[in-house]
Amino acid sequence: MRCFLWAVVGLCPLFVPHCFADEDGTRLAPVFAQKVDRRLDVPVSEQSTYADLLTRNLNAASMTNPQYVVIVDRNIWVQALLIYWMSADRVFHFIGASPVSTGNPGRFEHFVTPTGVFEHTLDNRDFRAKGTPNELGFRGFGAKGMRVYDFGWQDAIRGWDHYSPGKVRLEMHATDPDRLARKLGTPQSEGCIRIPAALNVFIDHYGILDGAYDKAIAAGAAFWVLPKTREATPWSGTFLVVADTGRTERPAWSPAPLP
Repeated sequence: MRCFLWAVVGLCPLFVPHCFADEDGTRLAPVFAQKVDRRLDVPVSEQSTYADLLTRNLNAASMTNPQYVVIVDRNIWVQALLIYWMSADRVFHFIGASPVSTGNPGRFEHFVTPTGVFEHTLDNRDFRAKGTPNELGFRGFGAKGMRVYDFGWQDAIRGWDHYSPGKVRLEMHATDPDRLARKLGTPQSEGCIRIPAALNVFIDHYGILDGAYDKAIAAGAAFWVLPKTREATPWSGTFLVVADTGRTERPAWSPAPLP
């Protein structure tokens, strides 16, 4: 299968394009609504709840530039990813949300997805899915060309072996489009964060978490993993926050997965 990339006429330069000069990061909210097919209609009150979580988890005072951030609620009744743009006055503005799947403990080598703040750096380079099925017939990283975001080895709790401490390679990636994508919204993974394919393309195309990559590009570096058609913005971030809101029932805005 071909990589899901968007051909954009008249793209801006790769780093800090002039076409964003008179705008701010909220411009991607309507784009998200148009391009991402698996969306969650998060009420304004809940948007504020997750913005507060970001404020408590991130040291916004040390984040000197406006940037995008991503937060995942691993709670079994939520299983959602939300994108925000942090403005210069340290206010988090909601961009969009989608269902995800995090760790499903109870089986061998299935971890509880760790909570915390994880930075997307060049220490663990991203790669792209080959699109080939594993021994069970699943395309674990999704269709060919889907980007796999690597956050390195992280402390995590084993979902077997009496829930003892362990290490998991924390990655964020698409999933098998035929059999697993419909299960997004429930815990399914071995500890990574599975996301919809269209969300994967959105994050990749607009460099939502490519702050470290774009900084290196400005210094003359080049990376094969970045698509030539990407439409970078001046607000690429690096932070993924994973939280658990401790809910005991599914909120109305986070519907059950597709049948």
